[in-house]
Amino acid sequence: MITTESMLIKKTSKSRLSEVDFHDLEFGKIISDHMVISDYKNDDWSNLHIEPFGDISFTPTILALHYGQMVFEGMKAFRMTDGNVSIFRIEKHYERFMRSLDRMCMPAMSLRMFEEGLINLIKLDAPWVPSSEGSALYIRPFVFASEERFGVKISSEYKYIVFSGPVGPYYNKPLRVKVEDHYIRATHGGTGFAKCAGNYGGSFYPTHLAKMQGFDQVLWTDGSPDLNIEESGTMNVMFVIDGVLVTPPLSDSILDGVTRDSFLTLAHELGIHTQQRTVSALELEAALQKNILNEAFGTGTAAVAGPIQSIDIKGKDYSVPVPENGVMVKIKNLLTDIRTGKAPDKYHWNTVIKL
Repeated sequence: MITTESMLIKKTSKSRLSEVDFHDLEFGKIISDHMVISDYKNDDWSNLHIEPFGDISFTPTILALHYGQMVFEGMKAFRMTDGNVSIFRIEKHYERFMRSLDRMCMPAMSLRMFEEGLINLIKLDAPWVPSSEGSALYIRPFVFASEERFGVKISSEYKYIVFSGPVGPYYNKPLRVKVEDHYIRATHGGTGFAKCAGNYGGSFYPTHLAKMQGFDQVLWTDGSPDLNIEESGTMNVMFVIDGVLVTPPLSDSILDGVTRDSFLTLAHELGIHTQQRTVSALELEAALQKNILNEAFGTGTAAVAGPIQSIDIKGKDYSVPVPENGVMVKIKNLLTDIRTGKAPDKYHWNTVIKL
């Protein structure tokens, strides 16, 4: 074992790196060698350390399994052109992680603890960061209630884990989506803005129904008669309407996407006019009929950006242009260049690990 600052690090005796085909990275299946672990007991986080990735054991009575106290983040590290590695927007992810923990009555942790674990983990597993176009090292921090008790209560004990794995592109083709006019993903006053596990579990059934109908994803709405758009699947959603980049405004039912925020910032830099406002399915239908819906796409950490090629509104399917050098492609390319060091990081988004 070696100690880096206050962290104890136990390295694996046998790396699995040689077993990985980096030309065929199935998203979410391959896991890197190590993981960060810390436990919360007696009102404090302690024993932050790194150990080889492996199974953990717990009793079936832990509260997370019964009452859903579990939140997570999704982040990425990128191979830069000079061979170093950058972790993208640590502080922005930390802020959202803390909001999620707070909403689920779970304990916060310091930014220093969050950063120290991430930086040491990615430094240790830097060889796992792929370099092919569209690839990255996906990072998954999460916290779950670990108190051994089955009575309904807020847990007093928690476990924090971070693991990572190399991934390729999430979507490799434009998406067919339908406006969901029956089920809703989240409601005002609920947990829609938090990255808690239940939000995703609750979305599976309507998404499954949509896929059985031949769609890739759904456009979630607020359930109002106007069908105001909120998100697309597990992503934020953006539309280019008559040359203007439009996205629904943040609320307590919409996740504050890090990629969404990055896209809006870079759109401004590129001189693309943006609006964060309510946009309904009825407005989209009118724009499609007038041929002024120029693009539609989702944004998120996993996919970065996924173009939408058709939208079904109340049973009628509309084609959406997918331009080769449209707004989505221009912003995505600039974002990629910043992450990999091809373009200046003027917003200080990258935490660079020098190897």
